[in-house]
Amino acid sequence: MNFLSGRGSVIGAHLVDHKDVDLIAFTGSREVGLKIWESAGITRPGQRELKRVICEMGGKNAMIVDSDADIGEAIDYSIYSAFGYQGQKCSALSRLILLEENYDRVMERLIPAAASLRIGNPEEPSMMVGPVIDEAAYRRILDYIEIGKSEATLAYQAKDVPPHGYFIPPTIFTDVKPNMRIAREEIFGPVLSVLKAPDLDEAIEVANGTDYALTGGFFSRSPANIERVKAQLEAGNVYINRSCTGAIVGRHPFGGFKMSGGGTKAGGEDYLLHFLLPRVVTENISRHGLAPEKALEDRDEFLWPKPKQ
Repeated sequence: MNFLSGRGSVIGAHLVDHKDVDLIAFTGSREVGLKIWESAGITRPGQRELKRVICEMGGKNAMIVDSDADIGEAIDYSIYSAFGYQGQKCSALSRLILLEENYDRVMERLIPAAASLRIGNPEEPSMMVGPVIDEAAYRRILDYIEIGKSEATLAYQAKDVPPHGYFIPPTIFTDVKPNMRIAREEIFGPVLSVLKAPDLDEAIEVANGTDYALTGGFFSRSPANIERVKAQLEAGNVYINRSCTGAIVGRHPFGGFKMSGGGTKAGGEDYLLHFLLPRVVTENISRHGLAPEKALEDRDEFLWPKPKQ
C-alpha cells in the first residue's frame, strides 16, 4: 500500500488521471464521484487497461412508518438514524415518511424525543450530538436550514447549543413536499424532513422519488406490507424495523445505486473480486499421443526432486 497525503482535488485528480492506475475506489460526494467517473472514461497515452471505478456517493434516505408500526420503536430508531453522528453519514435518515393515519401520533412523540438529545463535546458519554466536521459543512448546513424555513414549517430546533464550535442544532421540518430542495438535495447534517402520505402506495412513490438509492427503512407489523416494501423500495440497503445506519461488515454488505453509487457492495465476501481481473485457463487434457521418456522424467522430477547442486 502506498499512501499519499494532500488535498483530494490535487492528489486525487492526479491519481485518477494517471495512465498506470487501473481501478479507483472512492467514497464521497456525488459531485466528486461523477467527476471521477467521467475522468476514468478517458483513455490516456500509454494507458493499457480500461479504468474501473468503485464509487459510493451520497443519499437522501427515507424511512416509512406504516399505520400499524410500533411507534416507540420507530421513534427511537428514527432519532438515532437522523441525528447520530450529527447526520454526517451517507446512510443517515433525511426523510421520514408518515402515513396520515398515524401522523399525529408519531409527531407528538418525535419532537420530545429530539428535544431529549444533549448537544456538546462528544468526549462526554452523555452527549448525543457533537459538532460537524468543519466550517464549510457548518455554513452549508445552516444555509439549508434557512432554505427549509422558506419552504416548509420549522417544527423543532434545539436551543441549548454550545456557543463555540461548529455545532448545528438538531432540526425537524414538517409540511415538506417531495419537490422541495430539503426533500431532494443531500444536506449531510442533523436536519430531518417529515413528509405525509395518504397510503403506502404514495409513501413508496415518495421514497423512491429521488436521484439517490442508498439506504431506506420501513416500520410495520404487517408481513404482507413488509414483503411488498422489500421488493419495491429502491435502496441498496433496505432495513426493516431497525435503524437505516450501522451496516455491520461481513453481515450487511453496503452500497447503493442510482446517484448513490455503481451498485457495488463493500463489506461482503465478493467485494475483493472488484479489485481483481478474472482469467479463465482452459486445457484440453485428452492426450493426442504420448512421449513416454518425457512423461517419466516429469513424473520422477515431481515425485523425487533432485537435490540442488
